Amino acid sequence: MRRQARTPRRDWRESVEALGFDFHTLDGPYWVEDACYRFDADEIDRIEAACNELHAMCLQAVAHVVDRGDYASLGLDDRAARLVERSWRAREPALYGRMDLAYDGHGQPRLLEYNADTPTSLYEAAVVQWHWLEETQAGADQFNLIHERLVERWRQVLPAGSAVHFAGCLETRQDEATLEYLREACACAGFATHVLDVSDIGWRDARFVGLDDGPIAHLFKLYPWEWMMDEPFAAHLPVAPTRWIEPAWKQVLSNKSLLPLLWRLFPGHPNLLPASHDPRELDGPLVAKPRYGREGEGVFVAERGLAFAEPAMVYQGYTPLYRSEAGHALVGGWIVGDEAVGMGIREDDGAITRNTSRFVPHCFD
Repeated sequence: MRRQARTPRRDWRESVEALGFDFHTLDGPYWVEDACYRFDADEIDRIEAACNELHAMCLQAVAHVVDRGDYASLGLDDRAARLVERSWRAREPALYGRMDLAYDGHGQPRLLEYNADTPTSLYEAAVVQWHWLEETQAGADQFNLIHERLVERWRQVLPAGSAVHFAGCLETRQDEATLEYLREACACAGFATHVLDVSDIGWRDARFVGLDDGPIAHLFKLYPWEWMMDEPFAAHLPVAPTRWIEPAWKQVLSNKSLLPLLWRLFPGHPNLLPASHDPRELDGPLVAKPRYGREGEGVFVAERGLAFAEPAMVYQGYTPLYRSEAGHALVGGWIVGDEAVGMGIREDDGAITRNTSRFVPHCFD
């Protein structure tokens, strides 16, 4: 693994905008065109294997929670627990997720967190960096089967002839782009699709409905389960016939209390870092994370550890990210269904990855 400087394509802005990627520049550069991350095939195999093993461990963790009723340690109340149990026992299929990994080209990739409910940067990983590779021929290949597997997965998740609504916060451009890309993949799989803002979902005749008052049978929501549980319409969730994507059992995986649970179930696993709700149980520097924090919000590094625990915080042993003159880089491993299918690299000047962190394409030889 190494960061390699490159000459940007002369017309790179026009090229990515032709793909619909019009947020390549935010407060600063978001899409990086003057560099790439280069891997060898063995490293890609190592990352892929780690993602597959970690995902299987996460499914075991969900089964453990449901079997034991161990919801309190995850911050899930009785309402959430009932939804988790019903969706898990009904074997409701999941669509996708993104594992954030610390990996520097040496040793094993280590799980930092699992964005299992509403991960973004999907379009950049699936489409934009693939077109970059095809146009630049920067490397022999790229770990990227995301689009093909998404189209296949929609056919596994949905009954034939289904219509799917896609809802999210459409005023956020990155969320809108992720939602639109997932809708396009679903349409490629042969399904009718509709897009609406999550605030436009209504309730009529004991069903969730869209703007036309038509029933919503299947809803992909780029809207976190913990936010849904705080909404007034949450009272309707147990009785609504709507099928949710992602399913309610993803609540076990989509909060950072999963990390201490995994460490209890698989202590010392080479792809895990020590984690606890009590920082006094961890030695050395650690990272403190809010249970439901997103995009680096509320995350901080305590180089000398901490002497007390705060409510709804998770503590994880510190491990450095890949470092270069450009800053710190994190590997995002994409899961579709139950399979690792690709990755994207995010980098930041600081050690904490945020929603403004840069996206850098990758290749391997």
